[in-house]
Amino acid sequence: MASVKISPNGGQFVFLSGITEVINRNHINLKKMKYYRNLLLAVTGACLLAITVNGQNPVIRDQFTADPTARVFNGKMYLFPSHDIPAPEKFPRKDWFCMEDYHVFSSSNLTDWTDHGVIVTQEKVPWVNAESFSMWAPDCVERNGKYYFYFPANVKSGSGRGFGIGVAVADKPEGPYVPQPTPIAGINGIDPCVFIDKDGQAYIYYSMNRIFGAKLKENMLELETKPVVLNEFPAKGLVEGPFLFERKGIYYMTYPHVENQTERLEYAISDNPMGPFKYKGVIMDESPTGCWTNHHSLVEYNGQWYLFYHHNDYSPKFDKNRSARIDSLFFNEDGTIRKVIPTLRGVGITNATGKIEIDRYSHISPKGASIALLDTSNTFKGWKTLLSGQNAWVQYNTVDFGSKKLKSVQVNAASLSGSTIQLRLDKPDGIILAEVKIPAGKEMKITESRISKFQKGIHHLIVTMKDGSPAEIDWVKFK
Repeated sequence: MASVKISPNGGQFVFLSGITEVINRNHINLKKMKYYRNLLLAVTGACLLAITVNGQNPVIRDQFTADPTARVFNGKMYLFPSHDIPAPEKFPRKDWFCMEDYHVFSSSNLTDWTDHGVIVTQEKVPWVNAESFSMWAPDCVERNGKYYFYFPANVKSGSGRGFGIGVAVADKPEGPYVPQPTPIAGINGIDPCVFIDKDGQAYIYYSMNRIFGAKLKENMLELETKPVVLNEFPAKGLVEGPFLFERKGIYYMTYPHVENQTERLEYAISDNPMGPFKYKGVIMDESPTGCWTNHHSLVEYNGQWYLFYHHNDYSPKFDKNRSARIDSLFFNEDGTIRKVIPTLRGVGITNATGKIEIDRYSHISPKGASIALLDTSNTFKGWKTLLSGQNAWVQYNTVDFGSKKLKSVQVNAASLSGSTIQLRLDKPDGIILAEVKIPAGKEMKITESRISKFQKGIHHLIVTMKDGSPAEIDWVKFK
């Protein structure tokens, strides 16, 4: 008999005669499982002023969050994205990017994210043109107990021209941040990335149709050297978003690049943070739905690497309103990066007693199952799962059912003529946890049913249509 183990990022492992096979495309260190589960159980409420957002991809589900830079501070993941907003009346370009401030988010389990609110706004930075709504992709690093938040914006008339890059400083990653009165002298560009090498030397990289690099002084506020163009990168189709990191002595420069129609994520490597760099390949292909931009960061957390990126999930008809996503990332033995295939499920462990948004599925049956927005006029309400054929199913990976017996399950769903769904474990023909009879009706309604065969621990959840009567399902929650 094969035993099934579930990985924290949704992978499934089958052990046969002592040989480990990886099902799906991911693998992860199974010794981390107990640690990840304890993280989930240990998460507590945040401070009164913070807002906690639950969800998978997109990870922030109440606002647009583009250009996500992720950093680990004090054992916790922090997310510093830009903030797309609908264009106000005073912004002349309704078809363009519109950003007026920055939020910071944090998480201990990559599932529950706390919004710590606005940390920098164009209205309170002396050198920024507050009519430009141009606070694009940021970064943040820690040095000597201080947190340095780097951000681009259009400068006021008389302060220079074009884009400058400013710095705001804080004592904590959540802020409050105090912006410096002027941008960094000698830089004209966007999308800063700051890297501190093992020898303590800090570097700043940024874009302006090419990738530029320079050394920073110890104070993190001034250039030590003049910026130079890193000439190994494409002269065409590269307009934004460099991100550099180091792993096992290899320096990885990653960047969006338009090879064909829209941006894909590529990378090059070097043995020096200023190059020369050698092109190695693609991290993520172009968006299948035509989102023109992609912007990213890569970070290691608790022994696993992750790719943070964005997509226009909540704005399918307007790709200037984007949302942050996360997927697991893996390296080959030679240090090259395996291509990341974007998922809806994303990463992290979902607690069975919370709302399980099964529309963020890991797998879906070939026929009879799809997703749609709950409300096209308010996309932040999320999606629903549509099951329209007998035995159609969706699979949501990595749900923690805990160790204490759960007695019932609630399903928020609707079915015009009434239908029956089954909740199964680990595979479409797996153990039946419960059957739920959805009453006939047009509106979504919460229906509760008893659990017949409780199974503790972490499992995949499969929601299957027993009969052929169509149903719309919003969420599932165990009690």
